[in-house]
Amino acid sequence: MSLLQVESLSIAFGGVKAVDNISFTVEPGEVFTIVGPNGAGKSTIFNLISRLYEPSGGRIVFDGRDITRLPAHDIAGLGIARTFQNIELFDHSSVLQNLLIGRHARRTTSWHEDLLFLPKVRRAEREHRRIVEEVIDFLELAAYRDKLIAGLPYGVRKLVEIARALSSEPRLILLDEPASGLSVEETQDMAWWIEDMQKDLGLTVLMVEHDMSLVSRVSDRVLAVAEGRPLALGRPDEVQADPKVIEAYLGQQEAP
Repeated sequence: MSLLQVESLSIAFGGVKAVDNISFTVEPGEVFTIVGPNGAGKSTIFNLISRLYEPSGGRIVFDGRDITRLPAHDIAGLGIARTFQNIELFDHSSVLQNLLIGRHARRTTSWHEDLLFLPKVRRAEREHRRIVEEVIDFLELAAYRDKLIAGLPYGVRKLVEIARALSSEPRLILLDEPASGLSVEETQDMAWWIEDMQKDLGLTVLMVEHDMSLVSRVSDRVLAVAEGRPLALGRPDEVQADPKVIEAYLGQQEAP
């Protein structure tokens, strides 16, 4: 059974359809990437899946459960985590503190137990810290553990946002343009992290990305979209060679 099913998903803003009848499935353990020109609706699809937007049509099914009308604050608890195109971290908190915030979805104690700092709370905090430290080790962030986000290089902050998502122990991670703003070397490192997330952590990855070298390297399947509609679906090389995709990226070529 597919881990994620998106069926005839649509949304309009001011009468303009940003996503128009999009359907696809993401299989357990694969890296599935959505590509397309700017304004194609890629991040809007992410916002629909993570329930930040309300679809006007279609449905979203995760692990056999219809989540189309589920509140956004329940999504992380199901095992779906995401990063954002624009980094969304607490700048004046440390890397460790930001990752511990990512554990909020796994909180099992009540407010009065926290207030009394009962043994159950202490055990839970030790477990949260253990998992966060494992993520820090996995992404080689130990040198930055206690540093404030505001003082970190851009590439490290991108990695910290992924680390925070991983701290929630997701089954599906949504990466919104993880290579945006990175150097060639940092993009290569990002490819290794994505491959490690898939192979070592057993995660399923749904990614939006413009860097086609990264897409070609890590993706099992690619969906190309333009103007909110699907263009092509298949292996990275198949999609890149599709005439409709080439036209969407380069524009219709006039005959000489």
